[in-house]
Amino acid sequence: MEIQFEGAARTVTGSLHVVRLNGQTILLECGIYHGRREEARKRNSEFPIDPSSVTAVILSHAHIDHSGNLPGFVRQGFHGPIYCTEATKSLCEVMLMDSAYIQERDAEFLNKKGRRKGLAQVEPLYDKDDVRTTLPLFRGVAYGAELEVAEGLTCRFEDAGHILGSASVMLRLQEAGREVHLAFTGDLGRPNLPLLRDPVFVGNNADYVISESTYGGRFHAPVEKMSEQLLGPIQRACARRGKIIIPAFSVGRTQEIVYVLHKLSSQGRIDNLPVFVDSPLSVNVTDVFRKHPECFDTQTRAILDNPDNNDPFGFKSLTYVRTLEDSKALNDRPGPFVVIAASGMCEAGRIVHHLSNGVGDPRNMVIIVGYQAENTLGKKLVLREPVVTILGEPREVRAEVVVLNSFSGHADRNELLAYLGMFDRKRVKGMFLVHGDPDQSEKLGEGLAGIGFQNVGIPVRGEKAPLH
Repeated sequence: MEIQFEGAARTVTGSLHVVRLNGQTILLECGIYHGRREEARKRNSEFPIDPSSVTAVILSHAHIDHSGNLPGFVRQGFHGPIYCTEATKSLCEVMLMDSAYIQERDAEFLNKKGRRKGLAQVEPLYDKDDVRTTLPLFRGVAYGAELEVAEGLTCRFEDAGHILGSASVMLRLQEAGREVHLAFTGDLGRPNLPLLRDPVFVGNNADYVISESTYGGRFHAPVEKMSEQLLGPIQRACARRGKIIIPAFSVGRTQEIVYVLHKLSSQGRIDNLPVFVDSPLSVNVTDVFRKHPECFDTQTRAILDNPDNNDPFGFKSLTYVRTLEDSKALNDRPGPFVVIAASGMCEAGRIVHHLSNGVGDPRNMVIIVGYQAENTLGKKLVLREPVVTILGEPREVRAEVVVLNSFSGHADRNELLAYLGMFDRKRVKGMFLVHGDPDQSEKLGEGLAGIGFQNVGIPVRGEKAPLH
């Protein structure tokens, strides 16, 4: 028995881990790698293992950096089942089709530019037909249920509180008379976030733990300050008649921001401020949210169950934008208004065009509400680089950039230590920190050592670890 780390190793993107036992290969995650274009294309198109040799995939949640390369994996020969929660299955139905659309459009755009320069044409990583082949492989599983994934391997999902349907996973591995329990946190959410249930501990019988470490050395502002943190910058931008551009993942952050804006609007604090959610995917995802109340916290379920309450995903000044023509029209609309668009790391989708048209105006504001991986446009904005390249053209950044970390869907250092501290220190033989930049993983590792855990490692890409 062994685990091999191939994605999200000393980085936060492209999650992919390999479990081997009884001559079988099982994947944990199969995500898209985001980064420099040429490196990303190579990483995403060349898998470290033969897809046709893989028995099954276990998927923690639907974010594209965890699920987004499944159609590419199928395209190259994988035909096994993909196990995940019911809500993750529902989300992937819309998210992977949207990802294929983006892959196709990006390839079309690059090829149009490349033809003028005499460059070789590029192919999308996958297309809509590949997604249609992939979706029947999904198997939705209820939280708390144990299922057999392969010979000698069972798994159980528990709510991770990160996005709708997100899960931590406990694997029970049996080989040659040995039994090992391997816990995988997936991406852990924050306690007391709006909408979703709090993370559920996956169980303290783990012999090994794979944990995310995105914010292993950072602290978030208290959740209860989310509304105030957002209100201040909005009021500042409105005073100068600016456009407020918010890059946000279509799953999780968009719905949370809409929920908070709904609250501020109902309180009369941003009354009549136009808000546009410019993403057909966000519209579809919000519909999926409404279909999975089992993932909501008590407060949100009470709101949804009461017919006298307003829809928390909609209010009078909120507009969901579907068409490209309506999206383009926002470029000429005078401020103030808010536009929320994907992708959350500013690497693709309509947000790129809004930034291209908006970052040069000092009246405007860009509000960053999620983690930005190294070398992404979002990270360059966080670093406040004076000039950034957008759609192949340099753009001077004159808009105000505001970073609000209370909206993060990832647990911070204290929240990670509180969760991981529930594992049995005497039983855990090894803890592997993934999905984090090296400095964040190192700081979390130091914190874990400080509370009594031994053998905490930060694997590099390709590293293998035996499970005894």
